[in-house]
Amino acid sequence: MIKLTLAEVAEAIGGQLLQGDSSLVVTGSVETDSRLVGEGSLFFAKPGEFTDGHLYVARAAQSGAVASVVQHLVDGAEGHAQILVTDVVAALAKLASAVLARVRAAGDIKVIGITGSNGKTTTKNLLRAILSQVGPTVAPIESYNNEVGAPISVLKIDYATKFLVAELGAGGVGSIRYLAEMIKPDIGVLLKIGLAHVGEFGGIETTAKIKGELLDVMSEQAAVGQRNQLIANLDDSAIRELVSQHANLNTTWYGTNGDAQYRASNFEMSLDGTSFDLNFSEATGSAETARVRLQILGEHHIMNALAATAVADLVGVPRHQIVSALENVELAERWRMQVLRRADGITVINDAYNASPDSMKAALQTLAQLGRQGHRTIAVLGEMAELGQFSRAEHDAIGRLVVRYNIDQLVVVGEAARLIHMGASLEGSYDGESKYFETASEALGYLREKLLAGDIVLVKSSKSANLRYLGDDLMEVTA
Repeated sequence: MIKLTLAEVAEAIGGQLLQGDSSLVVTGSVETDSRLVGEGSLFFAKPGEFTDGHLYVARAAQSGAVASVVQHLVDGAEGHAQILVTDVVAALAKLASAVLARVRAAGDIKVIGITGSNGKTTTKNLLRAILSQVGPTVAPIESYNNEVGAPISVLKIDYATKFLVAELGAGGVGSIRYLAEMIKPDIGVLLKIGLAHVGEFGGIETTAKIKGELLDVMSEQAAVGQRNQLIANLDDSAIRELVSQHANLNTTWYGTNGDAQYRASNFEMSLDGTSFDLNFSEATGSAETARVRLQILGEHHIMNALAATAVADLVGVPRHQIVSALENVELAERWRMQVLRRADGITVINDAYNASPDSMKAALQTLAQLGRQGHRTIAVLGEMAELGQFSRAEHDAIGRLVVRYNIDQLVVVGEAARLIHMGASLEGSYDGESKYFETASEALGYLREKLLAGDIVLVKSSKSANLRYLGDDLMEVTA
């Protein structure tokens, strides 16, 4: 973060310095986890579901924090500066907005905000790889995309930062607006409107409304003369409808549709990755085509690569550097279509960090395509969380889809996912083609006995099902 005095911090967040010297300077990071605090840090004592950051103010002080932002004065940290606010999380966003405004005023930082039901983290990582070639780039770690993670990411910028890439995660109506108003993106990216979190939000229409909050904020910015650019998925009909409601937005399209300015065609896939023709329009120069060979597995990641390409091309990254960077990214993120090869010839695709009906279908399509190249295919599937009233139908549908895709073996893990097994059975799965296990350890024992050289195993579930660790365990070759 840029250096600020405690007086400047207090002013930015509307807080009151209760004790400590107002001239002290924050020279380190901003943290909500006391274990990450170092010399010169600023600690936000965030109340949480399971613990309260106020319990760790003294620890933060001992670790070198210059001050803590609190909702009440904390005893036992005598001499440690404390800034009182009514809401620590809201204060964090205020500080992020203030710091970003200072950096913007002093330089030419470009802010990119990415939202969508799927693909945010992969697109963010691809963009970081591309943009960091041409200037200092800040992007979130993992999926830091909510009301806490997003401002923490913003607060890692300084006056040298050329690009800030932010993920805007949805947490309900108003959540994307909250984050978009905080960062005021120069470039907004809308990836996909799908069924992730649909149970929590109440339906796909509400999901579209929440994702559309990014467009609402950008449209309001455009109305007052702030120049911005929207990058949107032309293949998604819900996105096309949203964009049609914001006529003042400058929109660039990507997709497989022939009208897209950034278009992919001629897909090929193997265990070594995914290849496609990347067709550049005349958006920023002459039309041209480049063959791209992604190491990342899955045709659905081509769309993420297109979105990243559109952003990079529009900010002036040379096209050959865009292609090179895309090809050099080895992994979207740990546990996201992570290809693991065993010494005995078995391949594990660990994609069990997140799961929605859309991402589950995409992963199964990839597995089915690989199976047609002479491999036996095994899908190890767990719960898709946060589907609410849609959970029964969507889990049943995935089981039926496994059969239709001719996946050789289905292994379903956990009571919450049992309907996948039942759906496969009702679709026509013969005895033994689909197996159900209560626990991951039971599934692991079964798989270790059944796997053969040449097999490809897909492990896919929501994070809460913890199958990502089963994917890791499958890499252990037993005697």
